Amino acid sequence: MTINFKKYFNFSLIRQHLLSYKKTWATIAVIVLACLIADQIYPLPKPGRDSPYAMVVLARDGTPLRAFPDKDHIWRHAISLQEVSPYYIDALTQYEDRSFWWHPGVNPLALTRAAWQWLHNGKIVSGGSTITMQVARIIDPTPHTVRGKLKQIARAVQLELHYSKKEILTLYLNYAPMGGVLEGVEAASRAYLGKPASRLTHAEAALLTVLPQLPSVLRPDRYPARAQLARDKVIHRMEGNWSKDVIADALTEPVSAQVVREPLLAPLLALRMKQQARRDREQKSVIQTTVDTAAQQTVETLLADRIRQLPPHVSIASMVMDNTTFEVLAYAGSADFTDRERFSDVDMVRAARSPGSALKPFLYAFAIDEGLIHSESLLSDTPQSFSGYQPGNFQQNFHGPVSVSEALVKSLNVPAVEVLEQLGSTTFVSMLRRGGLKLEFPRGATPNLSVILGGAGARLEDMVGAYSSLARKGMAAVPRMTPSAARKEQRMMSEGAAFIVRDILETGGPVARAVEGNGSYRGIAWKTGTSFGFRDAWAVGVSNRYTVGVWVGRPDGTPNPGFFGANVAAPLLVDIFTALPDGRNLSPNQAPASVSQEKICWPLGTRASDQPDHLCPIQRTAWVLNGAAPPSFADRLKTASPVFSYFVDTQTGLRVAPECSKRSMEKRQAARWPSSLEPWLDAGLRKIALPPAWSTECAAIYNADESIKIVGLSDGEILHRVNGKEIPKARLEIRGSQAEVSWMVNGHLVASKLASQSQIIEFPDAGRYDITAFDSYGRYDRISISVAR
Repeated sequence: MTINFKKYFNFSLIRQHLLSYKKTWATIAVIVLACLIADQIYPLPKPGRDSPYAMVVLARDGTPLRAFPDKDHIWRHAISLQEVSPYYIDALTQYEDRSFWWHPGVNPLALTRAAWQWLHNGKIVSGGSTITMQVARIIDPTPHTVRGKLKQIARAVQLELHYSKKEILTLYLNYAPMGGVLEGVEAASRAYLGKPASRLTHAEAALLTVLPQLPSVLRPDRYPARAQLARDKVIHRMEGNWSKDVIADALTEPVSAQVVREPLLAPLLALRMKQQARRDREQKSVIQTTVDTAAQQTVETLLADRIRQLPPHVSIASMVMDNTTFEVLAYAGSADFTDRERFSDVDMVRAARSPGSALKPFLYAFAIDEGLIHSESLLSDTPQSFSGYQPGNFQQNFHGPVSVSEALVKSLNVPAVEVLEQLGSTTFVSMLRRGGLKLEFPRGATPNLSVILGGAGARLEDMVGAYSSLARKGMAAVPRMTPSAARKEQRMMSEGAAFIVRDILETGGPVARAVEGNGSYRGIAWKTGTSFGFRDAWAVGVSNRYTVGVWVGRPDGTPNPGFFGANVAAPLLVDIFTALPDGRNLSPNQAPASVSQEKICWPLGTRASDQPDHLCPIQRTAWVLNGAAPPSFADRLKTASPVFSYFVDTQTGLRVAPECSKRSMEKRQAARWPSSLEPWLDAGLRKIALPPAWSTECAAIYNADESIKIVGLSDGEILHRVNGKEIPKARLEIRGSQAEVSWMVNGHLVASKLASQSQIIEFPDAGRYDITAFDSYGRYDRISISVAR
């Protein structure tokens, strides 16, 4: 059976349709081919106009510390789609381009509507631009003409060919104009609202949605009323997407924008982070730090208040570190970043400066660990020469016999040099380096005894890390300034030595604890330092939670007479600790198992339980490490045993010897005091600790070689001063010595000169004057004079 298809189908009409479809597909193919060729001939410009993002350095809570604009001085902060509040994405796509997620870059209906409104009203009523078209205009600016619009449409199609919808939207989030030098939602959110775009409210999202339409006209910091009208229009448009309650709340929220200004918190730390990123060749637009905003603001406020009391050109630096996390919570490289006269751009946290006496806690801790001393070891605070090096104290006076605790609390120089001589300067510097504190010496210089008094350079940030060992069981931390920085720590000292030194700085030591109780407890352990010539004033301290360092001085190294750590840096350090949450401890810490208290003897330094009473004229309570109570240092002036024997006349009680006396005598023992300390012992102690005076028959033999004599006044002599007349004076001389002689009046050193030179002593006030002279061999004489009106 044959079927007649012509009966059922009009092949002529079918042929015409096929030819028509062929022409249509050919046309489409030609258009697509033309677009592809045009895309190659006119490539899409690189998004961002080849401008890098601005860099912003943030505190740990996201607060901007400082922002650095790009090369065109545009503030633009990189942000991803996931980092923006969903309220903003919702408002943007619903208000600006509802069909964004499906159109090919151009919305024909919107363009037709915009063209009709333009022809009907004679002006532009709506632009018809999609988000993609707006991005096209951002990356390739075009004039507001028909030709410009056609080019914009072509670029939009190109964008859709090269990028996904999410990528196009991300470009808009980063480059949309937001008024002035601001571009992108993140820069606008931080500049106007003081928060990241991830934390936008519904009302704030609506505000930043409409802002790019007229960024100069709708700036909320300048024209809040205009901005609110435009924002409310967006909010009303969100009906159906946001609930009625959300819309009602958003409409009642006022438009409040802060004045756009460069954030300036921890500015020198921010600059440091930027420079570090550049050295590491890292292309970062956002750098997170560990800075705590509240702590930073507190420190900067305290520094700004204190700097107003200081002379011009003086700066202050400070750092606060968390002892648990090693995070730097506050970093102030200078006191006032806006005051160029005070070298505001010089970061003194990183500068190497002389620490003065601030290294003494480490010296005593190392000596304890090495078994050289305990907390109450006997030291000599007297004029001494150490191989030609003659240190003096800050106040130019001496205290005679002192303990390690007293020497550290009073920051006495001579005892510190005495301990360093025993430990060794090179050993001391090496132990510091092992713990992470590297000192800087002048080129060609090697460590010597002056290092303990500031004869080397140290950085504030390194000092903070080193001091943290006192609060961290002897482990020194490396301050961390970014969350990604590794946690690094080194053993600076033993846990026991750290406790002993910290307790001395915090309470004064076991003797002070026993005398004063907890009433004197400060809740902070700190040490000050003053460099030679008053160039640098330091204070560094610890509590359980923080380590804080303060430096005060002139960055150019000019001296500041009268500026020292105790009166300039320490008060500020205490204020910082007090202002920080949980900054001060409420009670002293408990001693670790390796530390115990022992009764020890002076002058021997050993346990009282190991000595008879007559060899232990003074007992003190000491902290000892691992049960060790090392003896006092050997006499530097005389080589002799620590215990010696002598004879006394049983009838007169005077000292005798078998060679010069035939009277009845008895043999006794005594502990030997260092020769340099004998002149400093008071009368009561001399009576129980030293042998009595020689008898008449023996004095001529033994005193001739063992004593010197003050002449010019007699012991017990009384001088009279007549009112209105000249101040009494006396010319005193020394007999029996050719060495250098030191003269003291009432415990204060007044002169050091050769024995052949006389000394003039004045007596301005009524009362008693104790005059002591001693030479470099430890020989001495003492007289007491009274002045009456």
